[in-house]
Amino acid sequence: MEEFDLVIGIHSIIAALKNQDRTIYKLVATEDAISELKKQIKLDGIKIELCATHKVQEEAKRYFRELDLDYHRVPSGVFLLASKMAIHDITYLYKMIDSKDNLKILCLDQVSDVHNAGAIIRTASFYGVDAVVVPDRKSFGLTPSFFRIASGSAESVPMIGVNKLTKTVTRMKEMGVLCLGLSEHATGELEDSLKQVSDKGMAIILGREDVGISNAVLRLIDHRISLKSSGDIKSLNVSIAAAVCMEKCFT
Repeated sequence: MEEFDLVIGIHSIIAALKNQDRTIYKLVATEDAISELKKQIKLDGIKIELCATHKVQEEAKRYFRELDLDYHRVPSGVFLLASKMAIHDITYLYKMIDSKDNLKILCLDQVSDVHNAGAIIRTASFYGVDAVVVPDRKSFGLTPSFFRIASGSAESVPMIGVNKLTKTVTRMKEMGVLCLGLSEHATGELEDSLKQVSDKGMAIILGREDVGISNAVLRLIDHRISLKSSGDIKSLNVSIAAAVCMEKCFT
């Protein structure tokens, strides 16, 4: 078997099975899990390895080790082995910007926590985001936990891998995309930035959980905004902040 993703979570497994860009290697599952899956999707032609509950977990441990990941118990008694999810290169994004207007783009600057990343991708799918840009280094990985938390959304939201986010932001600005950087230290008002008009659309840039957007990227962003608190807590988890921004900017 070639390089593979280990996908867990019923919704994520169903979405991966429907993804025609994936090669499906096999399902490892209990009889109950297969019965549950068959209520929601046809499994004709899918290789299925039926196991007892404890055997599913033992098999999962083996594949976690192959991926050099810490084992986490597999929910619902089922996991999927499939070809790795496609990560598009930067030309995919630039062609999209060149050919379409009113784009919705997210840039995740070194967001490393898979729980935050999965939640952001799920919300991005909800708001119809066209692309999520992720630097290759110091970012979250496409782990089983990420797929579970993303709840199938990772199969439908194009993800763009880039070497340097600074170059990407610079090029997006040159192509007419309005770039907004979310920072708790910014003084700009979101409502004021939204008065800016760009036919090409908007990119929201979000930073790492602990330090925010890197200085190198932040220097390139003309519109730096913060979400104003009405209470004692002055900052939000990055996945919650992303959801608030998408509601305000992408609807």
